[in-house]
Amino acid sequence: MSERITELCLRFTAWLCIFFICSILYFLVKESGGVFFSDIFTITGKFWRPISEPPDFGVWVLLAGSLAVTLTASLIAVPLGICAAIFIGELIPEKFREFLKVVVEFLAAIPSVVIGFLGMIILAPYIKETFDLKTGLTAFSAAVMLAWMAMPTIVSLTEDALRSVPDSLRDGALALGATKWQMIIRVILPTAKPGILAATMLGVGRVIGETMAVLMISGNSARIPSSIMEPVRTLTATIAAEMGETVKGDEHYQALFGLGVVLFIITFLINTAADRFVNKKYTEES
Repeated sequence: MSERITELCLRFTAWLCIFFICSILYFLVKESGGVFFSDIFTITGKFWRPISEPPDFGVWVLLAGSLAVTLTASLIAVPLGICAAIFIGELIPEKFREFLKVVVEFLAAIPSVVIGFLGMIILAPYIKETFDLKTGLTAFSAAVMLAWMAMPTIVSLTEDALRSVPDSLRDGALALGATKWQMIIRVILPTAKPGILAATMLGVGRVIGETMAVLMISGNSARIPSSIMEPVRTLTATIAAEMGETVKGDEHYQALFGLGVVLFIITFLINTAADRFVNKKYTEES
């Protein structure tokens, strides 16, 4: 009887999550009105000028900023996060492992506004002086701070994936004459690959959805960057900065909700691709 009740609760929770996701998408599409079918809102548009006559709501200029920040942050956070997880999970003594995990998880609890503030007063001036720029509020500055925010998630979940590998595989590799590094690279990492990918995608998802830190550090310049050392504006920062200035139901209001739909679709596609890959790997291994 208890198993049946548990199964029903899990089913109810799963369907409730699906209902909430569909409701969010419905609300975004509803509030965006018919903006996707208008001439002023274009996915390939290179200008975001909400107060011009007529207004111009080009998504690509904001999407390019989001991609620049997200890809750069991922290139920083993913390798460092996986290496840190290997160090914590496989190379240090057991008595230090839990302490370092607590420290890493504490970093994840730092509010994004605090990270944005630190980026403004410490990192941005340093970037400006080091690279002789007009401003230190650039895509690279935002990416560095976002990488800091994503790393705790990547490190913690990757370390859990590494520790879930059976000890028999470790002992077997060492018994066959493999060194510890060979065991990690050829046995542990391939076995934990699905979990590592899931950790990576969750970390990247944190970067894509971050708002406050990006709003404070990226420079908020709505133009397509020619390098990561230029100010950019992201999808999330645009919604946060401009939603309070709009009139409900007007073109600007609908365009911002259109950005929300675009962001929702991007996140959904990334998570779906990661889920398919993880399930495929587990199916092949079983």
